[in-house]
Formats: sequence, C-alpha cells, structure tokens
Amino acid sequence: MYDRILVPTDGSVEVERAVEHALDLARSHDAAIRTVYVVNAANYGGLPMETAWDGIGDALRDEGSAAVERVEELIAERAPDLVVETTVREGSPSRVIVEEAQTSDCDLVVMGTHGRGGIDRLLLGSVTERVVRTSPIPVLTVRVGTQSATESKREPIARVD
Repeated sequence: MYDRILVPTDGSVEVERAVEHALDLARSHDAAIRTVYVVNAANYGGLPMETAWDGIGDALRDEGSAAVERVEELIAERAPDLVVETTVREGSPSRVIVEEAQTSDCDLVVMGTHGRGGIDRLLLGSVTERVVRTSPIPVLTVRVGTQSATESKREPIARVD
C-alpha cells in the first residue's frame, strides 16, 4: 500500500514519535522513508540588510542537516536495511512539505503535531494543519510532546469487583 513515506522533521526530540510511527509503517509495507527539514527563511525577512544572511542561512541549513541525520540514525538503529533519503529545503514549511511529497512520489506523509489549541494555534499557526488541508496525499498526524507513547495523563480506571 505504501512505497515511500515522507517524514518532515523540525529537529525536535518530540518528532521522534512520528519517526517511530513512520518506521513501523515502512517495515510493514517494505517502504522507503524520505525525511525533509524546511528552512523557513521568511522568519528572518525582517533582519537589517547589514545582517550576514549567509551566516544565518548556513546555520539554519546546518541545523536542518543535523535534524535529517538524526532521523536517519534513529531508523538505522531499529531497521538498518530500510532505505532512508534525506533532504533540506528552503521555503514555506507547509508548502514545501506538500511539494516534496508530490515530487518524491510519496504515498503518505507522517508528521508530528503539538496539539496546540486556542490562542497558541491562532498566534503560531500550525504547519501540520496546513499540510493536512492542502495535501492531496494522505497525512498521518502523530501527537508529540513530552509524554511518551505508553504514558497517559488519565487516572487509572477504578476496578469494580
């Protein structure tokens, strides 16, 4: 069903949960994984002209390279035979992720979402939400955060004997 899965990364430790889900799917379907980090140059558009953009751009690209290498390492640890492709691109994150999925012939996008709501979502926006709304390719969202996949915030259900 899936031949190639795209996993966008922002370099955070939390995104590793999305990588785990993508890895499980890739193993089940004998699929390749492609990971992308998007340097969002628009965030730095307001800097004065005297600012050394080359230095900032290089630092952001280095950060992106480290992020995709980390995804590659995580997958190599658990599935050394799995094919992993990496790329670092520049532009609007949601637009680049959708373009990358289409141009790389991906069948699925697996990405983390922090699950922000209310004013945080209004002010910060959501790359994941924009990808879900605009992608013609299915998107699997994985709730990421400080809590592990096996932990739960809910209280245990009381047993009634």
